[in-house]
Amino acid sequence: MRVIKTAAIVALMSGCAIATMDARPASAFSLGDFIRAGRKKSDSAEQTQPAQPLPGLGGMIDPQQNMVAKPLPKVTGPKYYTYKAEALRRIATDKLLDPVVTGSVRNDALPPMLRTPLADARQFLPGINVRASGDVAKAVEAHYGARMDYIWIGAEGVNAKAKAAIAVLADAAKVGLDPQDYAVNVPSDTFDRGDMIAREKELLQFEISLSAATLTYAQDTVRGRIDPNKISGYHDFKRKTVELAPLLDKLSASEDVATLLNDQNPKSAQFAALSVELEKLRAETGAEQRVEIAPDTLLKPGQSNPELANVIAGIRLRGSEALKAEHATVLAAYQGTPEYTPELVTVVEAFQKEHGLKADGVVGQASVRLLTGGDSVANKINKLEIAMEQARWLPDGLGDRYVFINQPAFTATYTDKGAEQFSMRVVVGSKTNQTYFFQDEIQTVEVNPYWGVPQSIIVNEMLPKLRSDPNYLDRMGYQVEVGGRPVPSASVNWNGSTASVAVRQPPSSDNALGELKILFPNAHAIYMHDTPSKSFFKRDNRALSHGCVRLADPRRMAAAVLGTSVEDVGKEIAGGRNKALQVPVKVPVYVAYFTAWPNKDGVVEYYNDVYERDMYMNRAFDATRGARRAEG
Repeated sequence: MRVIKTAAIVALMSGCAIATMDARPASAFSLGDFIRAGRKKSDSAEQTQPAQPLPGLGGMIDPQQNMVAKPLPKVTGPKYYTYKAEALRRIATDKLLDPVVTGSVRNDALPPMLRTPLADARQFLPGINVRASGDVAKAVEAHYGARMDYIWIGAEGVNAKAKAAIAVLADAAKVGLDPQDYAVNVPSDTFDRGDMIAREKELLQFEISLSAATLTYAQDTVRGRIDPNKISGYHDFKRKTVELAPLLDKLSASEDVATLLNDQNPKSAQFAALSVELEKLRAETGAEQRVEIAPDTLLKPGQSNPELANVIAGIRLRGSEALKAEHATVLAAYQGTPEYTPELVTVVEAFQKEHGLKADGVVGQASVRLLTGGDSVANKINKLEIAMEQARWLPDGLGDRYVFINQPAFTATYTDKGAEQFSMRVVVGSKTNQTYFFQDEIQTVEVNPYWGVPQSIIVNEMLPKLRSDPNYLDRMGYQVEVGGRPVPSASVNWNGSTASVAVRQPPSSDNALGELKILFPNAHAIYMHDTPSKSFFKRDNRALSHGCVRLADPRRMAAAVLGTSVEDVGKEIAGGRNKALQVPVKVPVYVAYFTAWPNKDGVVEYYNDVYERDMYMNRAFDATRGARRAEG
């Protein structure tokens, strides 16, 4: 068995650990507060490791000098950005006048009204003003620079192909896009025949405009309007490349441009479900029944709260007929009083149980969401549009076998042979230690893992304790290395830089990662793992970790990706040794963030925006809309 070097482990795990739930000040931090601590060593063991100053860490000094007060450093995570949309530029139609290009123009391809001497027809090109993104502009210039047989205009003016394309663009809202992004001015069928020059210019403007609009639509449908990496440091995607120039050639040759354009949209079952839901909700706008409950409501048994009347109204509206029949007497007798009596608590508990919540009678955020019907129709539509945009960042079709982690849903699902096999609860990063949004491939399952403490926790949470108690990590059974060399914790100058300091927790029943971790090496050190803190899985809001994904049933997930049985995984763990098990075939994993997403039955479910990322998506939409509407 190859033992992984501590420095490599720390690099792999940086930024990923479990969060402390203690509200005490930093000076009172105890590592045991968030990992139940390691085994304490005996006093005699401490005496066998006297503190020895070591060179190398900011100039190692006598441990007594660790008490010198210095400002505590801080490690910060990624940030959200002010979204900067791509500016549009004018398509360089004047370059189409190049003499080298002129010889390739077929005058007989022009509409009759443009079959004037070639120079006369092309003299209007410098005056054509169409703006597009850089990629689209280049593709249009390349197409018309090599040929000038028109796609969208003919002897009758605007041709049937153009009308079919315009119909698709006008219907862009059905696939979550903004039709205004692809709007073009369509020349009228009637015109002043006494002013043919104006007519010629109008048709040329339309030709170039529609080509730019169709390419913009195609690019948006394939990769999305928004560049995710411009939203925040938590987003990490290689943006898709869309071959635009060949598409314009296909549009030119196609007899069915509507099908060709529609085929650019994602074809996955998930995207189709989102699209169907979007169309359904748009038809329902204005027809919904809602009960409003103050979003910050927290109602506990025995309390008095005027929001109780709205809570019971929500149960009457959202509860099943069976539930309302069972509790008909209590519901009929309730007169809107604020006292939360035991009889009403029983009704609320039944409603919570019916909807998969913890049936404790405490009305908090999760219960309020269900009682009010969740988001309004308008909010659901917005979440669908965001989800459809984000779906375009992922492959079109997630594959036959994959793991899908949806952070707002706090779930991880395993799909094999195109069908969901199981789903489990997960804990994801807290709002201050958010889990990233990216995709990768699962490669390894490590049993009886070491926990490499990330620099963020060493600096932000351990240093306050270590500066007053340098022996702390030694006493708690943690291993410390400086530059790869094992050292006692008390030998480290905790007032210096910790850049070359590595801390790890050996495998044990108290290890922060539990029995195993599932690795898909990435720059963000995110992975799935077990945890000794099982109680967190009972919570409705499970954004509680330092960024990694804790699994409610890690053995089952490990067995699935390894292609083995839970029993075999258990045997590997029972061996007690730290061991890396290679996954026979790499499994795609999507560490995703969707506040609207279909379940295995194709029914779209909606979730709280735990990190407020939808807000940043809406800002990005606004910025993109502004850039595309700006006058050149």
